[in-house]
Amino acid sequence: MWALRSLLLRAAAGRTMSQGPARRQRPPKDPLRHLRTREKRGPSWEPGGPNTVYLQVVAAGGRDAGAALYVFSEYNRYLFNCGEGVQRLMQEHKLKVSRLDNIFLTRMHWSNVGGLCGMILTLKETGLPKCVLSGPPQLEKYLEAIKIFSGPLKGIDLAVRPHSAPEYKDETMTVFQIPIYSEQRCGNHQPSRSPGRLSPEQSSDSASTENEQPLPDGVSPRRSGRDPSLIVAFVCKLHLKKGNFLVLRAKELGLPVGTAAIAPIIAAVKDGKSVIHEGKEILPEEICTPPDPSLAFVVVECPDEGFILPICENAAFQRYQGKADGPVALVVHMAPERVLADSRYQQWMERFGPDTQHLILNENCASVHNLRSHKIQTQLHLIHPDIFPPLTSPHCKEEGATFPVATVRGRCLLKYQLRPRREWQSDALLTCNPDEFIAEALEMPNFQESVQEYRKAAQDVPAAAERKSQYPEIIFLGTGSAIPMKIRNVSSTLLNISSDKSLLLDCGEGTFGQLCRHYGDDVDRVLSALAAVFVSHLHADHHTGLLNILLQRERALASLGKPFHPLLVVAPSQLKPWLQQYHNQCQPLLHHLCLIPAKCLQKGTEVSSPEVERLIRLLLETCDLKEFQTCLVRHCKHAFGCALVHTSGWKLVYSGDTMPCEALVQMGKDATLLIHEATLEDGLEEEAKEKTHSTTSQAIGVGMRMNARFIMLNHFSQRYAKIPLFSPDFNEKVGIAFDHMKVCFGDFPTVPKLTAPLKALFAGDIEEMKERREKRELRLVRAALLSRERAGEPEHSGPQEKGRHAEEPQSPPGKKLRAK
Repeated sequence: MWALRSLLLRAAAGRTMSQGPARRQRPPKDPLRHLRTREKRGPSWEPGGPNTVYLQVVAAGGRDAGAALYVFSEYNRYLFNCGEGVQRLMQEHKLKVSRLDNIFLTRMHWSNVGGLCGMILTLKETGLPKCVLSGPPQLEKYLEAIKIFSGPLKGIDLAVRPHSAPEYKDETMTVFQIPIYSEQRCGNHQPSRSPGRLSPEQSSDSASTENEQPLPDGVSPRRSGRDPSLIVAFVCKLHLKKGNFLVLRAKELGLPVGTAAIAPIIAAVKDGKSVIHEGKEILPEEICTPPDPSLAFVVVECPDEGFILPICENAAFQRYQGKADGPVALVVHMAPERVLADSRYQQWMERFGPDTQHLILNENCASVHNLRSHKIQTQLHLIHPDIFPPLTSPHCKEEGATFPVATVRGRCLLKYQLRPRREWQSDALLTCNPDEFIAEALEMPNFQESVQEYRKAAQDVPAAAERKSQYPEIIFLGTGSAIPMKIRNVSSTLLNISSDKSLLLDCGEGTFGQLCRHYGDDVDRVLSALAAVFVSHLHADHHTGLLNILLQRERALASLGKPFHPLLVVAPSQLKPWLQQYHNQCQPLLHHLCLIPAKCLQKGTEVSSPEVERLIRLLLETCDLKEFQTCLVRHCKHAFGCALVHTSGWKLVYSGDTMPCEALVQMGKDATLLIHEATLEDGLEEEAKEKTHSTTSQAIGVGMRMNARFIMLNHFSQRYAKIPLFSPDFNEKVGIAFDHMKVCFGDFPTVPKLTAPLKALFAGDIEEMKERREKRELRLVRAALLSRERAGEPEHSGPQEKGRHAEEPQSPPGKKLRAK
């Protein structure tokens, strides 16, 4: 007991000395405060129209980010399209995800829905009770498909409002959905292939369409199954904002301001009615400002020329052209340059009139999106320019169209304000200034000195022959866990076996975007060299980037004039039902891959399928591998690690997500490199066990028992945004992975020497994490002290040390715990 008391006093004293007087803690924020306010108003409450409304670009349409739009009012938040990486951008730029109760999708294509699964899981965890998805009818099938790997999504009511439903109305606006069918829906003619985003019709999946017959003229496409000929546009009409009551003018006219009698007078004049006071008629314009008109904005996607004529001839749009149904303030065009340059489309734009602004979102919109990634990579580049190469982005080669109307090209965080006054606002635009990032790093205490000391020490080390070899080369594309965050994306690692052969180890959401930022214009060459993908298990942060890789790889092969062939995917066989359902109901993709069940690569497994045997031989031959072995690891059901043995002798082991696992140790004996997850810091062994993950020392211990030559730790909890806490077990055989870090085997002696500069660069973050750890330990000590006092234990009792895991369960729980 006394030992506990003294520990408690020491911890409290240390915290007091380091932090000064204890601050009064603020009450926790309520993310659902807006919903409780709405409930208090009651169903009969009607707003007088929102005071503030603006549209803001989340993603400007680039190949790495797609096109997405955020709409704000004081009553509601809306999102138009949710491709991969949108959630990460919203988190980085503080656009509140928890306020989203409506998401609008313009078509069923992965470029628009690739981030929707992760977004839904996040909304569920914030406690949002309901979210409505509007757009193509296939959204219902999409939700059914993602439940195959996400589970039943209990706790959030997900409703789909198909395009055939009546208009939607809330406190801010009324939204009308406009279905538009491509001219190609009745025939087999395919639109010309473009360097822009692939149209839904631009698929080579002849097998999937061979049973689909052309429809007769005038007959709409079938509503069940996928329908690539359908897009949904949205006309959003703001509610009329009533004028403001002029109090001083009312007093001058002798009205009973400040009494109960003024309430019906205010209501009447705001409704545009005259009032009689003391026998005198008072007109509404005398004591009330004019109402703000019901402005509208339009969001339309036109992916290829087949949609131009249906859009131009659509009667719903014609009602808003020529001031027929009120002014249209803004039209948002998600369309490639070849569509925008078409004279028919430009004439349609002109018909909205000279007062309408036009916002373009496509691949010609050059914009920095992930500013924090650029900042941290620029600073890490100062430490080692080869291991931390500078980021870039692909440039569109299409010539920009010229327009006869007022147009603005989208940039991340660009705003167009509808109320209180119509104007473009660029104050939030991102500026990527490398000189500013460098200056900030150089001002960090001891940073320059630690870099100089490291470089001096590196010069004294004799050059190893292995350093001259560039391959194999490991690019860490995503080193965080659970959800994409501003600095660390979710799991993905690129293994470049040679200059023309590569392999992906896991493929979380946003993997393609990371490739774009790492390789820039060279991304097509990298995709064309991709021979295989290994998916360790079916948690969303490890595989939802696969579909975009498949689609973009087809485009890359076509742009380079290379023949198309399916990609080899080694994954749990449970991945197939998800792919099959998405293929059947949403978008053709099964022709893009050949699946090798991961269980068939376990040691001693007899493969009964000749086709699978052929694919395994092809995998080994294509990747120059002598062996590709898998084993079950201690995470969820059907979770695998893998070991690759190259024909030249090197061996790489990848853990996937797991607790310390003896099967992985045995499979990885004498590995050249072990890449092992280290989700949590030391001291959180119980939490790691609960979430079936590893701490840093546990991961290092696996590598030591494996006799691995070098260990790279990754898959850090997002609580360690920039850098994890260093374990006492760190040594010259251990390195920490960062997004966009590039290492080869010759870098093994160098990576541990980067620790001192890294600690100097992130000194503030490390100090904050240590303070959090101290507070956590203090809480634990207090809890233990109270528990023992209540139990009446003898005073000589001391704290007992928790043991390490003694048993290895056959199959840990299958549920995904995303709060890491």
